[in-house]
Order: sequence, then structure tokens, then C-alpha cells
Amino acid sequence: MREAHPLEQAVGIDHYVSDADGIGGTLRVAPEDFRVRELELDSLNIRPTDAHTGDFPNLVLRVTLRGWDTNDFAGRLSDELGVSRERVSWAGTKDKHAVTTQLFTVHGGEAASVPEVPNADIEVVGRLGRTLDFGDLAGNGFRIRVRDPERPENAAAITEALRDFGGRDDMVGVPNFFGHQRFGSIRPVTHTIGLHVVRGEWREAVLAYCGGPTEDEPEETQEGRAIVDEEADSDDPDWHRALDAIPGYLGYERGMLHRLAEDGAETEEDWRNALESVPSNLQRLFVNAAQSYAFNRILSERLARGLPFDEPVEGDVVCFADRDAPDGLELPDVSRLQSATGRRVDVMGRHIERGRAFVTAPLVGTETELADGEQGEIEREVLDELDLEPSDFDLPGNFRSTGTRRAILVRTDLTIDDDDEFAVDFALPHGSYATAVMREYLKAGPLDL
Repeated sequence: MREAHPLEQAVGIDHYVSDADGIGGTLRVAPEDFRVRELELDSLNIRPTDAHTGDFPNLVLRVTLRGWDTNDFAGRLSDELGVSRERVSWAGTKDKHAVTTQLFTVHGGEAASVPEVPNADIEVVGRLGRTLDFGDLAGNGFRIRVRDPERPENAAAITEALRDFGGRDDMVGVPNFFGHQRFGSIRPVTHTIGLHVVRGEWREAVLAYCGGPTEDEPEETQEGRAIVDEEADSDDPDWHRALDAIPGYLGYERGMLHRLAEDGAETEEDWRNALESVPSNLQRLFVNAAQSYAFNRILSERLARGLPFDEPVEGDVVCFADRDAPDGLELPDVSRLQSATGRRVDVMGRHIERGRAFVTAPLVGTETELADGEQGEIEREVLDELDLEPSDFDLPGNFRSTGTRRAILVRTDLTIDDDDEFAVDFALPHGSYATAVMREYLKAGPLDL
């Protein structure tokens, strides 16, 4: 098998499925080169705009953004409406360097008050009886243009390899890896911090976040992180000096170091308090990234052993498809699990072939039950190598995680448009990464995806 890029290997992705060289070319020359549109759940029962606001208090907007970060746009929208930021909700965070179309809800919003915002096309869709929650979507449709491909003829061999891997002539399949951006694009250390957290190594977690300069960062940032490491290694650390060395734009690092400078760094509780200075969603992200890294490692090992992704083996844990998915999208429902043993292996295999079920691997947490058979062996070996077990995730506050399972294969009906330089169209379930597909076609480093 063809080895993955070293930066991918650092986040647990060891191989490509296809051996052919990539097509070359460049992504994201302009935001229009990367288009994303949310695919809504069939059960999202949006009512007309004139529906009673008492029963349906949330105004639903479909917004197409160019060059906007989702969080930044939500803040701008709330400012323009003159309402609290907490009254604006959405289902998925989208890439800033793209043209994206997604739903927002505004609690108590009125159609007549919808503002004009630069680089945002805002359409009033209707009303909902509840706010949108994160993950409240079926998936995303993508159109991605590759500029100046050098070897576009290689796409045919890559597509054939991905169809073989997915077990379907009409769809390509790839391992459902977590993309590099899950771990930090420029400085992929989020999972390292999370692993320290899960092991109860609070000091190491803070220093992994604040220290450890990398060559892709600005020189000022590298110098500041180097001073953090210097103070951490000294017999009498001066955390005020470390705080002064960190640039002002690294607000989370400065928040942690401020707590160390003001409250001390004598106990593990001091270090945990410093880590808890960051927002709750980032605290959860640390642990999520550790789970994602272990998941990627598990998939890489299954791939290396030559075990199938498109059919179960004895002991696999299989989930069924979500009945609420729109037509043409294979959407796993990990709340409906079953072990593939004995005669059920063949039965589950037929379901998987038809897109009605999926082999899974764990995002390990306190309530995770590991697989049996060879897949269970892989899961236990990876967790042993990482010095983890499910009970380790019984952590304080926002760091605690019960875990879940995730499909190991993602399939999609991908089409290639040679008339638009080289453009690909495909759809993925929510939580799956477009880079898991595009990395196979470009064979480029993650920073170029």
C-alpha cells in the first residue's frame, strides 16, 4: 500500500487506498473553488414564514456565505439584529475559504428584520418549533474544483480503486478518516493535548498547548512558545515571563498562562484550572481529538491487515442506516448497533452492500463496548499502545465523554466534470470529511487540501 504523507501519519492516517499517483493541481485558489451545501434531514419540519410564532418561535434562514467563518457570521448576524449571540444557532460549522450554504435559526426572529450582510446571501425559509442543534443535518454536498491538474488521466485508475474498495460499481468508497483539520491544520497537536487530559496529565496538556513551537508558525509565535518551554524546564519557572512572551493574538494560550502566573502551578488542580480557562467547546474538542486519533489508528491498522471495510468479519459491530436520510445519501445511525457473529455476518454483509448498514469502530468513552474477533483485537491493541481504556474518559466537567461508534467506510456517488478544469461533485454524511476523498485524488500533503 502507498504510504500517506508524514503529516497525515502524525494524526493516525498511514496509507492511501489507491496506489496511482495523484492528478496534481491546486485547491482553493478562490472561495468559489470549494462549494458546500448542507443536506437537510427529511424530518426537519420547517413551517411557512407566517406560522404562529408562539408555536414556532425560530426563524429559519438559508445563508450562502463567501469567505465567512460560521461563528463570525453568527456574531455579525446577531449584532445586525440587535439580539444576543445565543439566539443564533446552526447545524454545522463550515470552512471559511469556501462558498457555503447552510441553515441558521434565530430565536424570536422576524422575516422583516433580516439584515443585509456583505458576502452573504440570506434567504428566509420559514419557522421551526425548536432551534437547530449542532449535527442537525444529514450531510453536505460538495463541488470542488482542482486548478491546473498535471495528470488528470490518473483519475480513472483512482476512481476504479475506490470503487473496488467500497464494494460498489456505482460509488467510490474511502476509509472514514477524521481529516487533518480535526487536529489543527498548521499545528496538529489537539489530539496530543487530549491524550494528556485523558491520562490525567494536566501539566503536560497545558504545556503541549502553550509550548512546542512548530516551523510553520510565525516567528513571533515560535519564540513565545520556546520561552514557555524554557520556563517549564527551569527549577523556578517564571510564568509572568512566559505570559509576556506569547503574542496577544494567542488569546487561549495567554489565558492559561495568566492563570498559572496569578494562581500558581503547584498542583495538578492548578494545571487543570489553567486548561479550563478555554471555552467549554474547546475543552470537549481536546478529548474528541484524542478519540479521533485513536479511531484513525484503528482504521489504519485494519487497512494494513487487509480486512474489508465494505463487509463485516466475525466480531464486528455494525450499525444500521438512518431512515431519515435524504435519497442517495448513506447515513449511519450509531444508536442502532448489532454484533456480527455466526450467521449474522452474512446477513449484515448483504445489508452493508445495499447501504443499509455499516461496519463501525469506536470513538472510545466510558460507555464504549469494544468489538470481538480480529477487529476487537485491533481496537484493544491501539488503546493499549496509547495507554487508554474506556474508564479513563470518566473525567471532570466538559472533558468527560461517554463515547460512541462511527462507520469505518464512507461511500458516495462521485462524478467528475472535465469541462470545469477538473471538478468533482459528491455528497457525504455529516461528520465525514471531504479531504478523505480528495486526498486520494491529489496525493498531496494535508496543508494543500
